Amino acid sequence: MIADPTKRRSGATQRARSLRANDTEPDYRLWGELRGRRLSGHKFVRQAPLGLYIADFLCRAELLVVELNGSQHAESQTDSSRDGWLNAHGYGVLKFWNHEVISERRAVLETILAALEGRLSSSPGLRFAPATLSPSGRGGGRGFYSPDTH
Repeated sequence: MIADPTKRRSGATQRARSLRANDTEPDYRLWGELRGRRLSGHKFVRQAPLGLYIADFLCRAELLVVELNGSQHAESQTDSSRDGWLNAHGYGVLKFWNHEVISERRAVLETILAALEGRLSSSPGLRFAPATLSPSGRGGGRGFYSPDTH
């Protein structure tokens, strides 16, 4: 198993390139809002290999992973393990359903910005999994977010 998030699994770069070339509509629309530091100057990359995984969107400076999920991710145990691994390596994970990006894009962007700025509060529905403690000592003060409560 790969313990270092900067070390990529064999073939991860090629898989990430393939994913970038075959964006879903929600991925394409969100990338249009995040690319080129368009969200308050925060730099994002898309389909970024992190250890064993590939993050849909990643802000390296703030250690934030943003994931877009379709129905196949409902109740996924694999996602839970992935989130745990990312959290253990200092990354917060923020998730949205695909339809939220299409129909509520402004709210999605505001939520991403709130996560980047550490302004999310506790919520019963876990859609934001903050890192408990990042390698640089950050992350412990972030809360949880569920769009169902806003």
